[in-house]
Amino acid sequence: MAKKTIKTVKEKAVEAALALAAKDGWDAVTLHAIARKTKIPLHELHDHFEDRYDIIAAWGRIIDKKVLANAGAPDPDDDTSPRDRLFDLLMERLDVVNEQRDGAKAILSSFKCDPKQAVICLPHLCRSMGWMADAAGVETGGIKGVAKIAGLTALYLKALWVWRDDDSTDMAKTMASLDQSLGRAERWAENLGFRA
Repeated sequence: MAKKTIKTVKEKAVEAALALAAKDGWDAVTLHAIARKTKIPLHELHDHFEDRYDIIAAWGRIIDKKVLANAGAPDPDDDTSPRDRLFDLLMERLDVVNEQRDGAKAILSSFKCDPKQAVICLPHLCRSMGWMADAAGVETGGIKGVAKIAGLTALYLKALWVWRDDDSTDMAKTMASLDQSLGRAERWAENLGFRA
């Protein structure tokens, strides 16, 4: 008999928020609507989220955890280049996002109308990219590390926008765009003396 997975309050809230966003758009998603859909009292949601932007941050952490779990433990004998590891991790991340495609697209579309939301969410995405860089074996310490994470965040955002319009089953356009961006970033890093 399969073991039943018990979802946390955060997981239930994120799932409900994405479903609501897919149906009505992100602008229509409120904590009250999430409480009603999940049957979780508002005071309990308040224990986990400060506002609806925290829902996006929580979703990012859920994505991070899935990607890192799928990546497994670092293998000291793995001679794959950091660029190839980053490509695999970011494509894995986009595969996870793709599981909630309509909700994710609704959130991305809302950023155009509400730039404040993008600014609020950016530090959370930078932290996620720090985890992806660490998982790929990219050195992220010091000023150079900050620049690498900022660059990785920018190229992931670009890949997200390509993914949003990529309706192919194999995400070929997204893969090509990500590969091209990573190639440019690698050349840029080499020119500036940045090492992985």
